[in-house]
Amino acid sequence: MSGVGGDMRGEKEGEGAAGPFSFSPEPTLEDIRRLHAEFAAERDWDQFHQPRNLLLALVGEVGELAELFQWKPDEELGPQAWPTRERAALQQELSDVLIYLVALAARCRVDLPQAVLSKMDTNRRRYPVHLSRGSASKYTDLPHGAASEDQVVGPADLATGQAST
Repeated sequence: MSGVGGDMRGEKEGEGAAGPFSFSPEPTLEDIRRLHAEFAAERDWDQFHQPRNLLLALVGEVGELAELFQWKPDEELGPQAWPTRERAALQQELSDVLIYLVALAARCRVDLPQAVLSKMDTNRRRYPVHLSRGSASKYTDLPHGAASEDQVVGPADLATGQAST
């Protein structure tokens, strides 16, 4: 990030002449966790940050993010072509979503970077390239039963006999 408010880094928004987009190396998720924890502690807000509260705040922020896209035409350039004010709102709402997601993960003691690595490994097994390339099908609907012993089975699945992701 450059500066307090961050940098939209418009020159790298997609696969244009500047190449594919990439995030800046800082702040890390741990930096974000620490910044939010300090911010909340200074205001004595930890008492309001139980997992349910953080989840509901996250959902609210996702709703605000969705409002930015509501009723927009599906343009080829998408948000890259939005006016500056709307791009700034997009940055703010995405930041809110990330902050609450990191805070929720921290409160639930989920190491997000490790969880992502594990989930990507699971997804690679569930969606082998040769069966899923170009397909939007769920792994359980891929040919030859691509679903395997890696399926996650939850309480609702036990009743129906099906597994979910």
